[in-house]
Amino acid sequence: MALFRIFLATLFLGVAVYTLMVGAGHGWNLVPPFLAEIRAVTWQGQFNLDFATFLLLSGLWCAWRNEFTPAGWGLALLASSGGILFLAAYLFYLSMATGGDIKTMMLGARRAAA
Repeated sequence: MALFRIFLATLFLGVAVYTLMVGAGHGWNLVPPFLAEIRAVTWQGQFNLDFATFLLLSGLWCAWRNEFTPAGWGLALLASSGGILFLAAYLFYLSMATGGDIKTMMLGARRAAA
């Protein structure tokens, strides 16, 4: 579990630094260029669309894991917009809160106990 936590921290820090560099150089309004590539039907657009579906799946997992409670939907919104910056931090938190029990991390306490 320690290596997994190091991996998550590395992902978070790497993407955070890269995001700050891009934001400083190109501004913080990601949506127009992100959608423009999808509308242009380019390989970058294909990647963006693929990535967007991963974000939606990540959000759906967060809502499901938290049994579609209001908090689960809030986490789903964060996951769908925050990407790996959210997911790495959330999984790191879950790894600590569950004592590293991967089954509970992924399924939630009630499902893991069943």
